[in-house]
Amino acid sequence: MPDATIYDVAELASVSISTVSRVLNAPERVNQATRARVLTAIDQLHFVPRAEATARARKGIRRIGVLAPFFTFPSFVQRLRGVANALADTAYEMVIYNVESVASRDHQLAVLPVTRRIDGLIVMALPFGGAVAERLVAHRLETVSLEFSVGQFSSVEIDDYAGGQLVARYLVERGHRRCGFVGDSSVPDYAIHTSDRRLEGFRQELREAGLNLPPPYVGLAPHGMEQARLQAGLLLDLPEPPTAIFAPSDTQAMGVLKAARDRGVAVPGELAVIGFDDVEMADYIGLTTVRQPLEESGRVAVDLLLARLAEPDRSSQRVTLSLTLVRRETA
Repeated sequence: MPDATIYDVAELASVSISTVSRVLNAPERVNQATRARVLTAIDQLHFVPRAEATARARKGIRRIGVLAPFFTFPSFVQRLRGVANALADTAYEMVIYNVESVASRDHQLAVLPVTRRIDGLIVMALPFGGAVAERLVAHRLETVSLEFSVGQFSSVEIDDYAGGQLVARYLVERGHRRCGFVGDSSVPDYAIHTSDRRLEGFRQELREAGLNLPPPYVGLAPHGMEQARLQAGLLLDLPEPPTAIFAPSDTQAMGVLKAARDRGVAVPGELAVIGFDDVEMADYIGLTTVRQPLEESGRVAVDLLLARLAEPDRSSQRVTLSLTLVRRETA
């Protein structure tokens, strides 16, 4: 059977060839119903854009795609560095696809398996459902997910809930009875809610120690250093302020430290501050934090992906990396 053409796709989807082209290259210009119809036709016909296939065959390019939100965040930069280092001595190059909305996530996950621009895909902290997974499998695009488990694919994860427990246990052991939390009020609906899981683990461990985390001691705002500073200020201005604050990222912990400094609150004498991630800056400022192996997670994701590319029948693997609390000057 001859390879399907863009004309075949257009005919099956009852659209023009220009509409098919827009779905592949400028999906925001096509309404959702039409996009879905075109993608369904592409799947049914196993269509591969001819120009892309020809170019790849001619140049012999090997690429690993990385689909990532927030790729300028320090934690994501370190993960990407791990991916880049792991690919440095291989025949593959890294291509980053930034995700800034649900539409961009869904478009990339729909189109990348079809266009064959990449040989394998690493999805960082972006949840996706069964229909997307089925398309990736149908088009044989090997995929590894980071921070999110999908049954068909290998994954690299950490236990965010356990990370929150680790912080609470550390603070309780050091005599803290009024603990606060400064985290995310909302997360884009295309991303993973790590702040919520870390808060729940923190809250539950405090509860098991006989301590409460009352609403006034929880400050939530959109992710960012300045927003964390403002929320921490509200906690520190309470009649009985917390003696310790946990922030679910080092970026937010830095905002907490700034709020304490603005008020002349001594750290750690009057306030203990603990972050999460252990980005490079944490060591320079003496921040006590939960270390997750960021660069290692990128390297492990590459190892899992290359293993599947070499042996497509290899079983998927779920790797959970350990967390450790790094004690420095702030707690």
